[in-house]
Amino acid sequence: MELKLHDTLDYSVIKFPATYEIPEAFNSLTAFKSITYTNDECSFVVPTDSLNTNQATAVDSGWFIIQIVGELDFSLVGILTQLANPLAEQGISIFALSTYNTDYLLIKNTEKERALQTLIQAGHTFN
Repeated sequence: MELKLHDTLDYSVIKFPATYEIPEAFNSLTAFKSITYTNDECSFVVPTDSLNTNQATAVDSGWFIIQIVGELDFSLVGILTQLANPLAEQGISIFALSTYNTDYLLIKNTEKERALQTLIQAGHTFN
């Protein structure tokens, strides 16, 4: 599978209360960003230090992003498994995000070299 290091920024996964309103600073970000709302929480993935986290209930920084290149058809099965399994075998944790087009993996920066080598050894390529 063809993969791409999304960029070189450090990312944070931030948890806010479910009623948290999207701040204007989020709208002006040009880097990768994501918001997910549930009844229990609001989770942001943004470049570290790009949002005020005073109202956050949890902040976990130090992540990088790998993107699966191309648009993935909804009928495809096992895409994330092909990436997650080799990483799990090496004890490397992931935070997965999906969009309409493709999937993204967030992996801790402390595991970057090991994760990249693991995925390459599993037959994946980086563009």
